[in-house]
Amino acid sequence: MTEFLPADISVSASLFLIGFSAFTAFITGAAGIGGGTVLLAVMAIIMPAASIIPVHGAVQIGSNLGRTLLLAPHIQRHVLLPFIAGSVLGAGIGGLTVVQLPPALLKAGLGCFILWSVWGPKVKAAGRMAVVGTGVVSTFLTMFFGATGTFVAAMVKTLKLGRLEHVATHSACMVAQHIVKVIVFGLLGFAFGPYLGLIVGMTVSGFLGIFVGTRFLIKMNDAIFHKVLAVVLTLLAARLILEGISAYWHFPAT
Repeated sequence: MTEFLPADISVSASLFLIGFSAFTAFITGAAGIGGGTVLLAVMAIIMPAASIIPVHGAVQIGSNLGRTLLLAPHIQRHVLLPFIAGSVLGAGIGGLTVVQLPPALLKAGLGCFILWSVWGPKVKAAGRMAVVGTGVVSTFLTMFFGATGTFVAAMVKTLKLGRLEHVATHSACMVAQHIVKVIVFGLLGFAFGPYLGLIVGMTVSGFLGIFVGTRFLIKMNDAIFHKVLAVVLTLLAARLILEGISAYWHFPAT
């Protein structure tokens, strides 16, 4: 089994990520969003900086694909198609610059982005051009910071869709965005092969987490849950910022 796991991550860390993927998928299933950001923050602490975003993107394709297929009839294609067009443009722009950023800046920037996604102002969007713009901006950001589901969800929410239409359309948008991102990282030379076992393991466990989490969705106390989630994300973001600053100034992280 261990021969299928990446050599630059310990076996125990890889197994932890596979199990943690199920937990974060449960969060997404129960709350509709948030699990991908939690998973990304933990991956950023465990994994080499250069592999965080592409591996996370590959895992998120699987995490969102199940709900997308299940709710396919409810996908609003008039939203999805312009979003995909914007995503291709945003990934192209991001791909021209992402490989030039140092790991310390990536970690500190990721921490700041997570704080913004939790405590920042809500994104307002409306109309076809706003959907295209959201695709451009969110995909550009995801090339650097990975988890932009909250950003996209805010745009979808302004469209005032029904519950099934909202979940289906948001999931489809995220699948499309992560597919575009993974393709661009592949073209940039990132080798997914060494991480394939980890990606498959995290994807499978993620499917299980989504299934269980969805069953808890109606019973969950949403207000309390999101307060706890905000605290967890804030602590993880603070750790990432500290690691980035420490790496930049060559101080040992505490």
